[in-house]
Amino acid sequence: MVRTSPIGRLGRLFVWTAAVAVLASCASVAPESAESVLRRADSAMGGKDLKSISFAGSGTGATFGQAYEPGGAWPKINYSSFSRVVDYDQGAFREDAARSRAEPTGGGAVPLMGTGEQRTTGLMRGGYAWNLVGPAPVASPRDLDARVHDLWTTPHGVIKAALANQPTLTSRTQDGRTLWAVSFVMPGRLRAMALINADGLVEQIESVLPNPVMGDTGSVITFSDYQEVGGVKFPKRIRQSLGGFPVLDLAVSEVKPNAPAAIEVPPLVSAASEKVTADKVAEGVWFLAGGSHNSVAIEMKDHLMVVESPLFDGRALPMLAEAKKLAPGKAIRFVVNSHHHFDHSGGLRTAVAEGATLVTSELARPYFEKTLANPNRLSPDAMEKSGRTAQLTGVPGQRRFTDGDRVADVHYIEGSVHARGFMMVYLPKEKLLIEADAFTPGPPGAPPPATPNALHVNLVQNMERLNLQVEKILPLHGRVVPVAELYTAIGRKN
Repeated sequence: MVRTSPIGRLGRLFVWTAAVAVLASCASVAPESAESVLRRADSAMGGKDLKSISFAGSGTGATFGQAYEPGGAWPKINYSSFSRVVDYDQGAFREDAARSRAEPTGGGAVPLMGTGEQRTTGLMRGGYAWNLVGPAPVASPRDLDARVHDLWTTPHGVIKAALANQPTLTSRTQDGRTLWAVSFVMPGRLRAMALINADGLVEQIESVLPNPVMGDTGSVITFSDYQEVGGVKFPKRIRQSLGGFPVLDLAVSEVKPNAPAAIEVPPLVSAASEKVTADKVAEGVWFLAGGSHNSVAIEMKDHLMVVESPLFDGRALPMLAEAKKLAPGKAIRFVVNSHHHFDHSGGLRTAVAEGATLVTSELARPYFEKTLANPNRLSPDAMEKSGRTAQLTGVPGQRRFTDGDRVADVHYIEGSVHARGFMMVYLPKEKLLIEADAFTPGPPGAPPPATPNALHVNLVQNMERLNLQVEKILPLHGRVVPVAELYTAIGRKN
């Protein structure tokens, strides 16, 4: 008979007792949840009683969607001042900036390099987005998704949004540290993951938002150097990339918790609707205006060609519908894109849904083939719903489209600082020139600028290089004008 020593029995008893104690301890502590992580972060950052916040600073940014080269980085700009007010209770947002170019090329409606600073104001509340042009509010519905994203991807905003949208919890090891990763979806608006450190501070937000050109578009925002102001912790450094390139690097110098926001939707904005006007400028040629961006419909024997499908579905759908009314029974076969900047290419996905072939510069064609293949699932657009894929054809410098009678010549605008693969359309029989951004007419009778705009000069140089006999310009911003207005603007007579 083998005897068990008293020490052995005591040892086993100790192990058993310890195991029971551990199990009891585990049973008494609830497993970690997304909500508990978020509540701790909310408390750590002073967000529990935070209704709104304003912050301001200076730094650098970029004009998103306005790259000089198709597929290139967004043009860099400087911010001498930059501020945001976010109202979490009302779902409202305001951004004010004073910006200037940091590099000479690319778009974005920023004054040309060395010609001054521009002040901008963009706002949002609920389902409305608008800009201030001087004191006047101008509806800007295509900016709504981006501003909703900016509101709810602030450090405190992402906590509030996650708590309201069934968050899930995982973890991630980053730089040798374990961070909580809280994910959620705000239906129709954004998908996000907030990385929260052991101190309960939001270090990074990785998110996706819808975009009319890129479809589901990735954003990464990092926050660092948190400081406490009035019981609220807020980062002194904010950096963001959007669509793969930097768009913001802000040094925060001022933070005001619970700052009054007072953002109300102006009646002009809530009552705004998309209008499309059609003015016949020649037989079978219509100027489609009524908004910030124009298009041109050109009737061929058995089809239609449309020059420019801009902005987003909200503009492009009624514009394309109006074009088809002008030539009943004729399908839109071609949609010509003047250049790859997002305000001018934002309706290309809409044109794909229509079944049109997209005519782009050969320089931009590979970029659009890749980009337009992206899904837009967060907020499905016309192309996503149609199930169609983009059909593109490129212009390698110049190309003629004709039905045997009507001729439409597509040419590059060479040497422009605005964009590469920059195109214009010339109708030789009608002596009409269709162009975007190279010349936007000023008010009737306005005196020419003291120094000619380089884009205007470049357009004239290209017209003369190609020996185009232009009588009227159909600009894709502004009003139809005689070509004499362009020459007057650069201090010349034609």
